[in-house]
Amino acid sequence: MDYGKLVYKALEARKNAYAPYSGLHVGAALLCSDGAIYTGVNVENVSYGATNCAERTAIFKAVSEGKRNFSAIAVTSDLDRLIYPCGICRQVLAEFNIPIVIVADNKGNYKVHRTDELIPHAFTEF
Repeated sequence: MDYGKLVYKALEARKNAYAPYSGLHVGAALLCSDGAIYTGVNVENVSYGATNCAERTAIFKAVSEGKRNFSAIAVTSDLDRLIYPCGICRQVLAEFNIPIVIVADNKGNYKVHRTDELIPHAFTEF
């Protein structure tokens, strides 16, 4: 997979973000192992705890459509620097064994990480 294409999909998706409180528009593009791509955006709420991040939006959309096997996810925002998933999103990435996380800036420059680099010793069993 061309990671640049996945970053582009995330950049396009971020245009649909609902961010009236932070003003930060975040987009994500999730690559399924079958080649399907699901996008997501951050959806804010005046009660900040009810806000959903772009990464989780993309993952939850895919899961709701029956997808369970993923290859990579790209995340980008309006920032001119790389943006990284929050702790909750990192835990969800670990839950669904998404092996690759591509973090990007608003121009499409990106860096590739393994999920286990971003959340070492993830909580995966109880």
